[in-house]
Amino acid sequence: MPLITLILLPFIGSFLAAVLPANARNTESTVAGLIALFCTVQAALYFPQIADGGVLRQEIEWLPALGLNLVIRMDGFAWMFCMLVLGIGALVVLYARYYMSPADPVPRFFSFFLAFMGAMTGVVLAGNIIQLAFFWELTSLFSFLLIGYWHHRRDARRGARMALTVTGTGGLCMLGGMLVIGHIVGSYDLDHVLAAGEQVRNHPLYLTALVLLLLGAFTKSAQFPFHFWLPNAMAAPTPVSAYLHSATMVKAGVFLLARMWPVMGGTEPWFWLVGGAGLATLLVGGYAAMFQNDLKGLLAYSTISHLGLITLLLGLNSPLAAVAAVFHIMNHATFKASLFMAAGIVDHESGTRDIRRLSGLRTMMPVTATLAMVASAAMAGVPLLNGFLSKEMFFAETVFVDTTPLVAALLPVAATVAGMFSVAYSLRFTVDVFFGPPATDLPHPPHEPPHWMRVPVELLVLACLVVGMLPAWSVGRFLDAAARPVVGGELPAFSLAVWHGFNTPFVMSLVALGGGIVLYLALRALRSAGQVDAPPLMHHIQGRRLFDGGLALVTQMGRNGRRMLSTQRLQWQMLWLVSAALAAGALPLWSQGVQLGQRSMLPLSPAFALLWAVGMVCAVAAAWQAKYHRLAALTLAGGAGLCTCITFLWFSAPDLALTQIVVEIVTTVLILLGLRWLPKRDETLRVATSAEQATTRWRRQRDMALALAAGGGMAWLAFAMMSRPFPDSTSTFFLENALSQGGGTNVVNVMLVDFRGFDTFGEIVVLGVVALTVYALLRRFRPARETMDLPEQQRNLPADLQTDLLNPRHATDTAVGYLMVPAVLVRLLLPFATVVAFYLFMRGHNEPGGGFVAGLVISVALLLQYIISGTHWVEAHMPLLPRRWIGTGLLFALATGLGAIVVGYPFLTSHTFHLTLPLLGDIHVASAMFFDIGVFTLVVGSTLLILTAIAHQSVRGHRYHARLAEEAAERDADHTPAQEATR
Repeated sequence: MPLITLILLPFIGSFLAAVLPANARNTESTVAGLIALFCTVQAALYFPQIADGGVLRQEIEWLPALGLNLVIRMDGFAWMFCMLVLGIGALVVLYARYYMSPADPVPRFFSFFLAFMGAMTGVVLAGNIIQLAFFWELTSLFSFLLIGYWHHRRDARRGARMALTVTGTGGLCMLGGMLVIGHIVGSYDLDHVLAAGEQVRNHPLYLTALVLLLLGAFTKSAQFPFHFWLPNAMAAPTPVSAYLHSATMVKAGVFLLARMWPVMGGTEPWFWLVGGAGLATLLVGGYAAMFQNDLKGLLAYSTISHLGLITLLLGLNSPLAAVAAVFHIMNHATFKASLFMAAGIVDHESGTRDIRRLSGLRTMMPVTATLAMVASAAMAGVPLLNGFLSKEMFFAETVFVDTTPLVAALLPVAATVAGMFSVAYSLRFTVDVFFGPPATDLPHPPHEPPHWMRVPVELLVLACLVVGMLPAWSVGRFLDAAARPVVGGELPAFSLAVWHGFNTPFVMSLVALGGGIVLYLALRALRSAGQVDAPPLMHHIQGRRLFDGGLALVTQMGRNGRRMLSTQRLQWQMLWLVSAALAAGALPLWSQGVQLGQRSMLPLSPAFALLWAVGMVCAVAAAWQAKYHRLAALTLAGGAGLCTCITFLWFSAPDLALTQIVVEIVTTVLILLGLRWLPKRDETLRVATSAEQATTRWRRQRDMALALAAGGGMAWLAFAMMSRPFPDSTSTFFLENALSQGGGTNVVNVMLVDFRGFDTFGEIVVLGVVALTVYALLRRFRPARETMDLPEQQRNLPADLQTDLLNPRHATDTAVGYLMVPAVLVRLLLPFATVVAFYLFMRGHNEPGGGFVAGLVISVALLLQYIISGTHWVEAHMPLLPRRWIGTGLLFALATGLGAIVVGYPFLTSHTFHLTLPLLGDIHVASAMFFDIGVFTLVVGSTLLILTAIAHQSVRGHRYHARLAEEAAERDADHTPAQEATR
């Protein structure tokens, strides 16, 4: 089975879970569990092929010209992480089936969970570093959704935003590092990058790439000083916490460090940056964990400490330390997942996670208590458990590290102190919760959970015991396979024996165990005496304060900038926009220079000169009439646009002319809707002062100068480009290859849907996003349905025009014009426009037309129904659902691109074939037609969504102004001349 199924199946399951009904909790958990279990078994079957250093690779062409192909790559290290992500994911799904309340939106939970599983699997199996960065950011996005799952809680929303901000920002830095590495190596393929370690380390940009890469890894794995976001993520449901902290999310950072160890490791900067961050995180996390009163808070800080241990091992520049890091990744996943699930069981069955309220649960929950004690002993590093083995390897590496004398002397001491911390907080998790007198003030009487809710904990604790007692037999081959790619292919000599003799690491383990017990007893005595409640000195190193302060500073700077630069006056906004665009265009031309070409000029045509004279008159008249009559100004502006359309036809660009004429219509309607928002003109007669006249004169001169500079600059640039010869340009390439490679004679359309289909796909995505953004911003202003008190023949008019007719004193310029067009004629226009749009669409590949123009034609026809027949009539008789049009268009375009991948070609590769149909004969069909269907559908949906959203907003705004006018009129009527005289 292809490797990509390990990534695709979770995403498919996510979609299925999202569409299942809310009351189908068993079905949703079964679907999620079966998918996770199937992927786990499938990944396990790959082990014989990668056990001895083999690499499985599947490559799907995406953008081969840019070196960006979809590469799925599995070696031993990726296999180990796949087993953790998918295997523990299957156990968490089973646990979540019993943990989640039936009142929760369970479909949303399993949908987010499976999508996150697919994103994390994509990170692990990425064979291209840009692809890795893409899935990396997906994990940040889906973890944001999971952490904020209970979005009605403020702490959940805040924790989700903090996690997304920190990890997302770090991911952008990591992407920059990946781009630098790709520039150094000359390829983004992971195999080429892993083979170029010496080249990368000796390059002048090595330090830049290293810092950017580490920012991504440190933020994702909560390394100091970015550790503060992880405890705030505890607002997530416990199944989410168990999954994120054991096998996914926070492990992505150490995965990246281990993956890039052969490339970036082995240098002094790597040692000090990675090792230093790891040591600080190890101590800070362990120290803070001892003082937590929340079970999940304690486990969160312990996760931070253990992630610091793994990072420190990877920073020691020792192959044996890297092996120990891989081993501890495996061990930490098993005992930490079981501990989070045990904490969730305690919370689920007792109603609280507060350690200060919990006591004596071993008598009421004996099985859960036993499982939790074994898992916490593994976390503390007790012998005969898996945590002891990897922690003893850690102690050995700190003893034999090759570095400066001071660091060599202090590092074993710091490691031992960190071991004492882990024993102390492990004892607090077990002794304070499960021993002592039974608690009596709990929200619920504690009892054992359902058996199947406890099964995942039992399996994970069993793994802790088996690995701890029989390490070489149980995980020896798996550790060899996983560690070999990390160290570069040749494993150092190491032993997984339980007993290595009475040596220094063993003494450090004994000191850590004994010292941890003493430390726990001392802190318990101080806590009983009320002398300690929060970790001393921790308030000086709280990264959350820095984050909140930085966020407040950025917010304040944004507000200050908005106050300084923004304005509600459209004229000033346009002034800044045009000035900025003019400066951005003029700067490179000024520095580089543009020379006119030597092509001979054609004689000036009188007809063309007359056309442009008319266009210029329309433009100047529009500017003049804007002061007096806005509708006339809009009409004249449309005349200038029409001259532009004819100009495109003059220069043999019919596609541009078609697009321009339809865009002119849509734009005119948009401006008509926007005219309602402009303030009314002050028609009172008032003599302007000399200062006001001077200001007005200067403003007009400034605007005229800016308009001449922008228009003249564009005209000069166009003349400079058209006067150049194009013997071997891209233009001739498209002309020569449009028919042979694209299967069409309309070069413009073939360019859009074939040669540059990826660009067009990005553009329609942007268009859809813009439409949805406009809708989201304006949807709350959608007016309620109202029945206007009008004659029967006028009730089909738009609601805003009905308001005009009811309030003729405040009627707009266009109300009378609408009454002149019978609604029935506009309704008859729709089938005619549909035929025209179909004609333009079908001829687009060989003649002027295409999906974009056809979509605009249909949009205009439908929009006219809104304008003439009224919103309510249209929504009652022909509900259009433009958001579904947008989604359908994107799916069509994406499916067309993926169809090429299915048959073994790069994304969006076009194919042509012929169909012979009865009566119609031979029909030429291009796969680009289906892509054009996506463009057509999305253009219709986006255009309608934007314009109808603005129309609804305009209706509401006009009603508001009409109501204010009515109230003012009523107030005027209440004041009689006698009352005015009295006042």
